[in-house]
Amino acid sequence: MSEKFLITGPDNPPATIMLAHGAGAPMDSKSMTAAAEALAAVGFCVARFEFAYMAARRTSDARKPPPKAETLIPEYLEAVEALASNGPLIIGGKSMGGRVASMVADDLYEQGTIRGLLCLGYPFHPPGKPQQLRTAHLKNLRTPTLICQGTRDEFGTRQEVATYPLSAAISVLWLEDGDHDLAPRKKISGFSVGDHLATMAARAKAWADDSCLR
Repeated sequence: MSEKFLITGPDNPPATIMLAHGAGAPMDSKSMTAAAEALAAVGFCVARFEFAYMAARRTSDARKPPPKAETLIPEYLEAVEALASNGPLIIGGKSMGGRVASMVADDLYEQGTIRGLLCLGYPFHPPGKPQQLRTAHLKNLRTPTLICQGTRDEFGTRQEVATYPLSAAISVLWLEDGDHDLAPRKKISGFSVGDHLATMAARAKAWADDSCLR
């Protein structure tokens, strides 16, 4: 595998999950690392990578704002090619990373390159701007997809998402009181971050077994 990837998990997994980071945090952020470790615990190999603008922040004090998601499509496709997984591949990402993955998923799925799409905290709309939906391409998505979303995610709450016309290929796992990082308030919900990540990983494994790996 390319040196550009941060690998977590076993050498001979039932599937590899390639994850891109969100707009503001790198591939080794606390939330990305915790999600990767949870997925590895159920048997997946997780390959994380960074877009060039985020990687550049490691060697420069300049913090350029993230580019538009659409402009990152070529980099995402390059990462898919560079990974060169020998086994089944599922793509996805955290927030913006999952959004970019969703834009390329159908073409890759139809080519037989990938088996599914996993989005952790999908950014259905910018915070505070529920009218600016990012869902048009999700209406007719054909790739088997699992979106894991906190019920109080400011990028799309359970009440909001229930009104969106999403493809039948999309399953949504709702995590009670979870925020954009799937983290709940334990005193309110009774759940910890670890609880929700374990639930996410278990659901991802069941979903992959049923929808992606047959």
